[in-house]
Amino acid sequence: MFQTFMNIISLWALPAILLLILTIGLFKKVPLYETFTEGAKDGFKVSVNIIPYLVAIIVAISMLRASGIIEMTGHILAPILNWFNVPVDTIPIMIVRSLSGSAALGVFSDIAHTLGPDDYATKLAAIMVGSSETTFYVLAVYFGAVGISKLRYALIVGLIADFIGIVAAISVCNLMF
Repeated sequence: MFQTFMNIISLWALPAILLLILTIGLFKKVPLYETFTEGAKDGFKVSVNIIPYLVAIIVAISMLRASGIIEMTGHILAPILNWFNVPVDTIPIMIVRSLSGSAALGVFSDIAHTLGPDDYATKLAAIMVGSSETTFYVLAVYFGAVGISKLRYALIVGLIADFIGIVAAISVCNLMF
C-alpha cells in the first residue's frame, strides 16, 4: 500500500509543481510565455559560457583513466582500505566522484554489472555516489559561469565534504551490511 502511494506521488509531483507555478504566475499576471523564453535565452548563454570548463573536465578525466592513475591509486590504497572493510572495487568511485558524476555513475554501473546488485561493494558504491558531490565539476562549471575565479576555500570545503561523505558511506555500510 505504501509503495503504491509513493509511486503515485512520484508520478504526479512534477506536473503538480508545474501547474502550481503556472497558476501562481497567472494570478500575479506574469507574462508567462515571455518570461519563459527570456529564461531559456539566459540558459542558452550560460550553456555556451560553460562549454570550455566542461571540455577541460572531460579531458582531465580521460587523461586520468587512460594513464592508469586511478587504477594504480586503487592498488596502492588497497591494504589500508581492506582494514576498514572497503573493497578494492570501490576505490575508483572515491577518486572519480569528485571529478565527474557521469564518470562515477559509469564506474558504479560497471561495479553493479560485474558484482551484482546484492554485493557489498555495489551497496557501498551506491551509498558513496549518493553521499558525495562532484566538487571539481561544480567549481569549474558553476563558478566559471558566474565568473568566480578565487576557488581556494570552496575547493577545500568541497573536498572535506567529499571525504566526510565517503567516510559516512563506509560507516553506514559497515553498520547495515
